[in-house]
Amino acid sequence: MSQLEKLLEQFINIPFPKWNDVLTLLKKLGYKKLEGDGSRIKFVNPEKKSIIELHRPHPQNAIKTYTQKDIIKKLKEQGVIK
Repeated sequence: MSQLEKLLEQFINIPFPKWNDVLTLLKKLGYKKLEGDGSRIKFVNPEKKSIIELHRPHPQNAIKTYTQKDIIKKLKEQGVIK
């Protein structure tokens, strides 16, 4: 199992992933981070023509369950996750 596959599996199975886990995973999947207003961040993958828009978590460092589900849904749409 590759490091990327392990990251994906861990991300899917952990109830509240940390923000740094999200950054690492999306970077390894080819996404570039674009800062927006306030806590709004876009992750753009020009190769897949994909954008994932998120809010940086605050005050905690863990992302919310609905945010995790949104990321997983987007990655499934791209065929990254089955």
